[in-house]
Amino acid sequence: MIHKLMKTFIFLFMASNSFAAKSDQAKDENEGQVSAVLKIIERPIIFNKEREKLSLEYLQQRYAMVQNKATISPKMVVVHWTAIDSLEDSFRVFNTPRLPSSREKISSASALNVSAHFLIDRDGSIYQLLPETTFARHVIGLNHSAIGIENVGNGSDLPLTKEQLEANINLIKQLATRHPIEYVIGHFEYKQFIGHSLWKEKDPGYLTQKTDPGLSFIKKVRSGLSALQLKLLPLRESNH
Repeated sequence: MIHKLMKTFIFLFMASNSFAAKSDQAKDENEGQVSAVLKIIERPIIFNKEREKLSLEYLQQRYAMVQNKATISPKMVVVHWTAIDSLEDSFRVFNTPRLPSSREKISSASALNVSAHFLIDRDGSIYQLLPETTFARHVIGLNHSAIGIENVGNGSDLPLTKEQLEANINLIKQLATRHPIEYVIGHFEYKQFIGHSLWKEKDPGYLTQKTDPGLSFIKKVRSGLSALQLKLLPLRESNH
């Protein structure tokens, strides 16, 4: 009887260890993966015939790319801050198809308004403004291959939050399950792609100075994406 009980105990002990090992293995395998439940709130900006026409003109005039539809083939994600202090004001800025008269510095390149695919509020709430493969003007030279994420804040009196950091990481992990994302960059790093095969801007003089979303923030984003095995940025002096 005692011998029988001992055999049963040993079996249960081994089964328990086997289950724990499998649980640890599953935990390791799932590390770095995003939960299937990522709440994204649909809040589309205007994408009408005028915006598509302006987008197609931008692609042709700036990149020498002739297309029937204003679509992109995502290979990178560009992270920004809005430099605007609220979600509602940020949305209003992106919503209209045409640039406002106040954006003289970039209006000479195109009348197409700036926008992004996603807008993340300070509490980490994620809003989708455009489909992931729709063209958006948010980064010089790379729009044809870049998904844009805007974060409400400015890096000074409104520094980006921990909730925004987590939201960016989880969103990009999810995007990488649907698109061959090779690079994740801060807006300020875009000039490092001049001369790269992804760089399409025809005018070498059309460049602007950017600091968003800050070096510390984008480093933390990339650190949280280590499982994606992203490519290193091209070795070119960055603007920060």
